Amino acid sequence: MGDLLLVRHGETEWALTGQHTSFTEIPLTEHGREQARSLGPLLGRYRVDAVFSSPRERARETAALAGFPHARVDEDLTEWDYGAYEGVTTVEIHRDRPDWFLFRDGVAPGPPEHPGESPEQVGARADRMLAKVDAALANTEGSVLLFAHGHFLRVLAARRLGLPPSAGALFQLATGTVSRLSVEHGHPVVATWNLHPPGA
Repeated sequence: MGDLLLVRHGETEWALTGQHTSFTEIPLTEHGREQARSLGPLLGRYRVDAVFSSPRERARETAALAGFPHARVDEDLTEWDYGAYEGVTTVEIHRDRPDWFLFRDGVAPGPPEHPGESPEQVGARADRMLAKVDAALANTEGSVLLFAHGHFLRVLAARRLGLPPSAGALFQLATGTVSRLSVEHGHPVVATWNLHPPGA
């Protein structure tokens, strides 16, 4: 059975400014596109037999530029629904809620179409995605590759390791990076984390 490869999409303007970005379609910067292209040789080291992407443009473009234009789009890979905090920075949130911490507190409610998610809701979505990953891994000797978003992938990694969703706080994840979750002696492990491709 292969590994689970995680790619956070390339840089966007909101990633640079620290604005929470879930459903808002923010394109990659030119540097973000360069990051995405640089992922190709690194990912080419692995036999990849199944590829999934978030439906957001920044994830799909990263997948395409990295050499995986036909990644299967899956809604469960969308970023944490930030509700009322969409487009807002942590610094701005702390002006009213100085002790606020995303992985513990979740977000303030947003409009009906984007009400926001608790850490537990994001964890449940990650569990659904991991069930699909396991189904794909069971039918191949290769790896499964996911193109998605920082906070969601951090929660997914925590859940893969048997940790609560709040433990996603422990896994810093930069744009345009590759992480690899594997198995050792029958137990899930972090094999590589937050790896920048050479020259990125």
